[in-house]
Amino acid sequence: MSKATTVHYETTEHVRDRCLCLAAQRTARVLTRHFDDMFRPLGLTSGQFSLLMSLNQPEPPSIGSVANLLAMDRTTLTAALKPLERNGLLAIKVDPADRRGRRLVLTDAGHRLLATALPIWKREHGRIEKQLEDADGLWAGLKTLA
Repeated sequence: MSKATTVHYETTEHVRDRCLCLAAQRTARVLTRHFDDMFRPLGLTSGQFSLLMSLNQPEPPSIGSVANLLAMDRTTLTAALKPLERNGLLAIKVDPADRRGRRLVLTDAGHRLLATALPIWKREHGRIEKQLEDADGLWAGLKTLA
């Protein structure tokens, strides 16, 4: 029987303090909670805001293109769409170019909610961005990794 290898606590501290994945997860959770709180009066979550914003395109996007944009699998996206569709914020239509495909259409109610939520996002996003020493550098790094 082999002896278990021990990872020293100093290594745990190093990973805690230097792991990009952990830092990104923690930051995402903090930002998500913050924007969820800001959007709560509208009955909207930060994820739903991002999803509705991704539908705000000149032509209704396909489920696949939205899943790709949001880095979600199609099953997770489909589950996220259901409450928004139920609330009349989007409609799922047959793709006229390929009857097997579906297009996601932002409804008038969806457009109105997005227009109401956008000033909240702009205000809070601007406030958070001002706290960063190098917002442009952060954006460049995030785009490189994504």
